[in-house]
Amino acid sequence: MKKLKVRSVFISDVHLGFKGCQAEALLHFLHSVETEYLFLVGDIVDCWSLRRSPYWPQVHTNVVRSILGKAKHDTKVIYIPGNHDEIMRDYIGYAFGNVHVCEDYVHTTAAGKKLLVMHGDQFDLIVKHSRFLSKLGSVAYGKLLSLNYYVNAIRKLFGHSYWSLAAYLKHKVKNAVDYIGSFETALADLAQKRGVDGVVCGHIHHAEIRDIDGILYCNDGDWVESCTTLLEHPDGKLELVHWVNKFEQSTVAQLEELIDLHRSA
Repeated sequence: MKKLKVRSVFISDVHLGFKGCQAEALLHFLHSVETEYLFLVGDIVDCWSLRRSPYWPQVHTNVVRSILGKAKHDTKVIYIPGNHDEIMRDYIGYAFGNVHVCEDYVHTTAAGKKLLVMHGDQFDLIVKHSRFLSKLGSVAYGKLLSLNYYVNAIRKLFGHSYWSLAAYLKHKVKNAVDYIGSFETALADLAQKRGVDGVVCGHIHHAEIRDIDGILYCNDGDWVESCTTLLEHPDGKLELVHWVNKFEQSTVAQLEELIDLHRSA
C-alpha cells in the first residue's frame, strides 16, 4: 500500500484503555502515513477509565508500538498531555528518545504560520472547577458510546457506513452547541494573546477548521466518535481527514480479496 506522505500529523483524544476507543482504525491510519512531526494532543491514554475498569486489548499496545516505532525512525513526536492522561504532566520538559513531553508547543508550518498546539482542557470550566462533575460526565459519555457501538453494529448489517450518535446529539443539544462555540472562542483569544497565527487543540471531540477573528482555529477531533486527524501537507496546507470510512473501505477490500483467494483455491 502506498503511504500518505505529510509534514505533520495532529491526533488527540484517542482514549486508549477505554472500550470506545477505535484503536483498529487508528492503527490502520498510523500504518498508512509517513510524517516528519507527530503531535499527540492529549488524552492519548484514558487513565480515568482504566482506574474504573481496567481494559487494555492487544491492539491498544500495537498503537503505542506504532507511535514509538515512528519516533525511532526519525519522526519527531511531541506529546502534550490532556486531562485524561494528566499523570504525564509530571514529565513536562523531559524527552524519552524522540518523544518530547510539553505543556504546549508552537509549531511553524511549511507556509510560515505559527500554530499554538495544546489540548484545551484548561478552558473547560467543568474540568477546571469540578473534577467530580467532569468524571461523572465521563461515565455518562462512556455509556452513550457503548450505545453508539450497538447502533453501528446494526447499521453494518444493513450495509450503512459509520455514524456517531454522540456527535449527532451534541449538534442537537443547544447547551452543547453553545459550549463548543465558547470553547473555540476562548482558544482563539489565547492564540491572539500569544501572538501566533492559529491554534490546534482537541478535548471537545469536535473536529473543525475555521477562522475566528483572523485566528485559524483547528480542532483535530478524536478517535472515539469520528476518527479524525489534522494533517499538514508538505506545502503547509492543513486538512482534516475523517479516517473511519477509509478504514471500513480497506476492511471490505481485504475481505473481498480473501473471498477471491478462497474461491480460486
